[in-house]
Amino acid sequence: MTKNAKTSRIETITIGDRAVEIAIRRSPRARCIALRIDPAIGGAEIVLPPGASESEGLAFVATRGGWLLDRLDQMPRRITFKDGVAIPLYGEATVIRHAPDKKIGVALEDNQLVVGGREEHLARRLKDWLRRDARRVISPLAWALADGLGQKPARISIRDQRSRWGSCSSTGALSFNWRLVLAPPFVLEYVTAHEVAHMQEMNHSPAFWSVVNDLTAHCVTGRKWLKTNGGGLHSYG
Repeated sequence: MTKNAKTSRIETITIGDRAVEIAIRRSPRARCIALRIDPAIGGAEIVLPPGASESEGLAFVATRGGWLLDRLDQMPRRITFKDGVAIPLYGEATVIRHAPDKKIGVALEDNQLVVGGREEHLARRLKDWLRRDARRVISPLAWALADGLGQKPARISIRDQRSRWGSCSSTGALSFNWRLVLAPPFVLEYVTAHEVAHMQEMNHSPAFWSVVNDLTAHCVTGRKWLKTNGGGLHSYG
């Protein structure tokens, strides 16, 4: 899951009579222009290899216009954080309840996420809480798994990444997507083990997968779950 890539900007293009947002990302590891659906922006992403221009990338998108619109129509609808909406906190349906009179930020009470304060601040407060909870769960797990390998993370970050669930830099800095708290615990454990394993094997060789399997019993099931359901998690928030 580790990458060395950069999103430069988001461009809005018109396909037929429909405006579509396209995230443009460069990757030194890409060998050709690639196009994929990006649920986080409700549009798509193009990945440009070294030497390819943005205009070439957008021209490639135009040639796949019909395919792109079909895929966007099949994409899960956006689910905004508001009163009454259920989100899958650690894989369990948890209902958001707005309590404007309560002097709290966010509290988990009986399978409900109770959010205090003004309604216009609900989405931001809940997202901030989910990021903090992701850190609360992931950070000690990552440290424990790294310790088992005789490694120490340079730092652990929780981010709002669009295209990946985690990453590990060459210096041992780990980064994880806060939306992992919307997946079952075994998926979160798998992703954490995956990135920690990169601290020892900075590749996806058989040796790397051997390390992952030593760190977690959920390698196969975690990967399969993310492949099937991961895209839907980006529709929340």
